[in-house]
Amino acid sequence: MLNISNIQHFSVGDGQGIRTTVFFKGCNLRCPWCHNPETISPEKCLLKYQNKAKPEVCGRQTTADEILPELLEDKIFYETSGGGVTLSGGEVMLQAEAIVELCQKLKQNNVSVLIDTAGCVPYNYFEKINGFITGYLFDFKTANSEKYKQIGGNLQLVSENIQKLIADNIVVRIRIPLIRDFNADEKSIKDICEHLKSIGITEVDLLPFHRLGVAKYNAMGLDYAYKDQPPLSKAELKNIEQQYAKYFKVNIER
Repeated sequence: MLNISNIQHFSVGDGQGIRTTVFFKGCNLRCPWCHNPETISPEKCLLKYQNKAKPEVCGRQTTADEILPELLEDKIFYETSGGGVTLSGGEVMLQAEAIVELCQKLKQNNVSVLIDTAGCVPYNYFEKINGFITGYLFDFKTANSEKYKQIGGNLQLVSENIQKLIADNIVVRIRIPLIRDFNADEKSIKDICEHLKSIGITEVDLLPFHRLGVAKYNAMGLDYAYKDQPPLSKAELKNIEQQYAKYFKVNIER
């Protein structure tokens, strides 16, 4: 069974082209800036929005056969835009065993599949699905092992997984969330650049922090630690982009 929270059509920020994104529930990291708090726990949760009469139930068990028809509805858009299906979360790789069938069926239908992951799982999880997908959108948080521990991650495991994927000729697209007071200062940037360069990375995507998740935290009755954190200014973003450009080809989400 697949444990999912939502299926979002016409996504344009989850890989190349027009995509349908399936969000999976359950995550083994605890990033305080997370903008999908409803996907952190594998359990069902309620979102009580002030402008909606009924609470929104988040979380359902489903199967590959049940959701495949919906994912194939937009196949014409995938084909014309170079898009496909993205599996995201939460941490979709925690359900690696369960998503094998879905990835197989999508490949059989000539639909590109990308996995959005933070990569904090054993490599054999990746090996289960590597043969059925187009590649990984790999979120890399920091080159500081202690900071990774603070959010429940493991820098060594993440780095080794990236290297193994590259060695196995799997497409890995590194995506770096830009978080003030965590990884957006000059030392953190330099450390990240040197670390990623040392493990064979040549291109990165930069994802500026945003506060679009505030409404979800409010609807869940949770306090959002980053609710008062201002987004990085245009000048700050340009400076960060220039620093990364010394090491990599850089794409930045606008």
